[in-house]
Amino acid sequence: MAHVPQIRIPATYMRGGTSKGVFFRLDDLPEAARVPGEARDRLLMRVIGSPDPYQKQIDGMGGATSSTSKTVILAKSEHPGHDVDYLFGQVAIDKAFVDWSGNCGNLSAAVGPFAISNGLIDPARIPENGEVEVRIWQANIGKTIVSRVPITDGQVQETGDFELDGVTFPAAEVPVAFKDPADGEGAIFPTGQLVDDLEVPAEVVEGGILKATMINAGIPTVFVNAADLGYTGSELQEAINGDAQALERFEAIRAHAALRMGLISELGEAANRQHTPKVAFVAPPASYTASSGKAVEADAIDLRVRALSMGKLHHAMMGTAAVAIASAAAIEGTLVNLAAGGGKRRAVTFGHPSGTLRVGAEASLVDGRWVIDEALMSRSARVLMEGFVRIPGDSF
Repeated sequence: MAHVPQIRIPATYMRGGTSKGVFFRLDDLPEAARVPGEARDRLLMRVIGSPDPYQKQIDGMGGATSSTSKTVILAKSEHPGHDVDYLFGQVAIDKAFVDWSGNCGNLSAAVGPFAISNGLIDPARIPENGEVEVRIWQANIGKTIVSRVPITDGQVQETGDFELDGVTFPAAEVPVAFKDPADGEGAIFPTGQLVDDLEVPAEVVEGGILKATMINAGIPTVFVNAADLGYTGSELQEAINGDAQALERFEAIRAHAALRMGLISELGEAANRQHTPKVAFVAPPASYTASSGKAVEADAIDLRVRALSMGKLHHAMMGTAAVAIASAAAIEGTLVNLAAGGGKRRAVTFGHPSGTLRVGAEASLVDGRWVIDEALMSRSARVLMEGFVRIPGDSF
């Protein structure tokens, strides 16, 4: 019996923020995968090792978590005023689909370094020492991201002393600005309300009504109060991910919020849209011990936030959800703003399972609608491996 040999595809395995994924230049993909469609999805799933009923992704590059089951495709930008087009694919672990509905904020920090190192930026713009401003067109959501990449001796500087909770080792700081991060034309609050009464099944919360802030900024996100679900807000991964009933409750909240936000037309569609919306629970500041053993003191944070991604509690915080947190905190009256003590805020430091993160946003009220001019955060990025990935030639 003849077997189809493996093919090899140029690729780079990178960490960006608290995520990591496989990066490709569009032109390096097999021709059939250079356009959206089944061939591209099948190729990326095979690279990552999905679908895997064992949920381990042993036969691929994925790490069997939402933070590590990621792919990125980059090309020189076709959009005026931008350097690179960035397309993100969140690969499901045990199901056969790639979710293209949102961005990855963490991997956004790695886009600039990859673009510079892989010939997508004009060499004349790269100083011997200094930094390069890379203007990124985020193709999933049609938004602009601007990153400032440090350069030393004409090369991307990856090492440094910037520490990011959720990442073990320090690296070079990469500031990232998300311009006008709302999904759509200023539709920050798809229901028109800062806080809604979200109808959910009675088994989720007694009475079937849950206070929620549903926001489209960075990524569609639904925020609820930890106390309303019987949580403190200091929970670590095992407290949620080891509780099947809790995960079912959060998935029910996510599905009903997706319907209310207009992201789906009927509840059953939520199962095939795992990447968005995110669901998070918030609480006022309090001291707790992070997953690393680090003490997080109440007076060092403005609030606590725990967020779920792809059906599991995230070990730290998704970058796009951090944009949503910054945006909601900047608008008086949202659940995020109230958990942080209320009032006008341009930045907050929030506690997550791995430690803390400071984020900022500029919000303004224009013609009766809230607008986020930009959201800011610092991440880091590093090449982990580069060369080729190999997959069976009949995989796509």
